[in-house]
Amino acid sequence: IRMTAARWTKIAMVAALALFAGLVAFSNITDYAANRPFVQHVLSMDTTFRDPAVMYRAIEAPWIRTAGYGAIIAGEVATAAGFAFAAARLLAARAAPSAVFNAAKAPVHLAALAGFLVWFVGFLAVGGEWFEMWQSPTWNGQEPAFRFYMTILAVLIYVNQPD
Repeated sequence: IRMTAARWTKIAMVAALALFAGLVAFSNITDYAANRPFVQHVLSMDTTFRDPAVMYRAIEAPWIRTAGYGAIIAGEVATAAGFAFAAARLLAARAAPSAVFNAAKAPVHLAALAGFLVWFVGFLAVGGEWFEMWQSPTWNGQEPAFRFYMTILAVLIYVNQPD
């Protein structure tokens, strides 16, 4: 079987997503204090419009904020590990028949799901809507999160194309 440029591109794009998610997780682990204030402000809703009708959602307990930040980091690590595993699977199947290469794509779906859960569910749904992060001029991570999960989804769509 002749390896195609499309196969190499799919492998490289999945590996690039692993690198990206890995760098995000690495930064949050090694420089934990850099993004901790982001989580604190989003969960406490202290930079939103502070509408009394929704302020019951605010979380002031430090241990819950810590757990939330930990969940974000765990999701980033899972995303990175998933994409790294997926890239390795694709690389191992690079010279295999199409059916084998296509079957090797399965971990890409799981890694994409992990990233989607972090950046769409975590940041846009929970942070953006439940905690009204969209109202904050300073602590609004919706645009970066959108770029992250849309990139993941674009790569998933491309990789999912039959070989």
